Amino acid sequence: IPVQPSRFISFFLIVSLKKTDFKNGKKEPTFHTQVFVLGVQQAPEEGVIRSIIREKEAEEGRKRQYARSPAKGGKMTTRPLRFPEIDAELRRIVNANMEEVPARRRAREAFKDIQLNVDHILFKTPSDGLKVNEAYEVNSRGVEIFTKRWLPETPKAMICFCHGYGDTCSFFFEGIARKFALSGYGVFAMDYPGFGLSEGLHGYIPSFDTIVDDVIEHYNKVKGDPEFQNLPSFLFGQSMGGAVVLKVHLKQPNAWSGGILVAPMCKIADDMVPPWAVKQFLIGIANFLPKHKLVPQKDLAEAAFREPKKRELAAYNVIAYKHKPRLRTALEMLETTKQIEQRLEDVSLPLLILHGEADIVTDPSVSKALYEKAKSSDKTLKLYKDAFHSLLEGEPDETITQVFNDIISWLDQHCK
Repeated sequence: IPVQPSRFISFFLIVSLKKTDFKNGKKEPTFHTQVFVLGVQQAPEEGVIRSIIREKEAEEGRKRQYARSPAKGGKMTTRPLRFPEIDAELRRIVNANMEEVPARRRAREAFKDIQLNVDHILFKTPSDGLKVNEAYEVNSRGVEIFTKRWLPETPKAMICFCHGYGDTCSFFFEGIARKFALSGYGVFAMDYPGFGLSEGLHGYIPSFDTIVDDVIEHYNKVKGDPEFQNLPSFLFGQSMGGAVVLKVHLKQPNAWSGGILVAPMCKIADDMVPPWAVKQFLIGIANFLPKHKLVPQKDLAEAAFREPKKRELAAYNVIAYKHKPRLRTALEMLETTKQIEQRLEDVSLPLLILHGEADIVTDPSVSKALYEKAKSSDKTLKLYKDAFHSLLEGEPDETITQVFNDIISWLDQHCK
């Protein structure tokens, strides 16, 4: 695409390639996403970029709206909507634009009974005898945060949860929290700003350190409650939440009794990171369009869930962020993993690290490096053969049960 050639020595070019690339005049296999080739000596103007983005968004919208039908003539027809068992009003609510929190809260409220009855081992854990409370709290930045707690009659310790990218503490974690609470642990959770039921543009992370500060603020308040202040307190993070846990610890090195990291995002797997040329392009335009959804990404459910049936159930997480990552969000996550990789030796709290050996979302080799380099004298690494990224949600029931048993056994040993 020529961009004002009179003002540029070269051209700004976008090429979309899927599964093939041209090298020396021959087609060769390559990644399936878009490739952006830059040949300019000066960044294109914002208006030019915006026009390109609008066209790409329109194209993506057309793809979502229509699918190639096997019907006669191969004509384009609308795809059947998900959840055929729900009525038209629920379908309208679930398919609404979830960019801002009111729509997400409406969807969750309308859909929560259906969610809690899906056929998954996590939702077969009863909540009898537990005190469960949801609340919205305005933090020091003026952002309304969704929080939840699950308490047994007499908790022996606190578990403070940090969720993964795009996720919420109001779906799969409901079953995880019940399991821990029924084992005697008080469980506390929150949705980060921009995720789940908390305020903010959906899936947008303008600053990873701000998320970390929000987490510290909320859990400091929880730990200061006279009911819990004398209890051992453990951080529990999944995926990106593992990176949050590590950054919280590095800011509060003596504040926690231990950390549990499930497939932590110490490094994003190479297969999930855009190619170098794409990344340079994204860095170049992030200052212009930080909120735009332009970062190529594989299907996370496909990559994270090993069992096909459980992978299908991920669709019931109706308020999860499922679009392409926003530019600033992606760059913040990449920079965060870079920072963590450089500070593995500074990790000093008791650690339990759990990772699937077949994880292609976050890199299990860096979990091994964390185990080897962390200066903590109390550290345990559990690797699960053939397991994918979502150890507690997407694996066969026996693997999920084993992971739970490993976590609860470790917690019990550290609460004696």
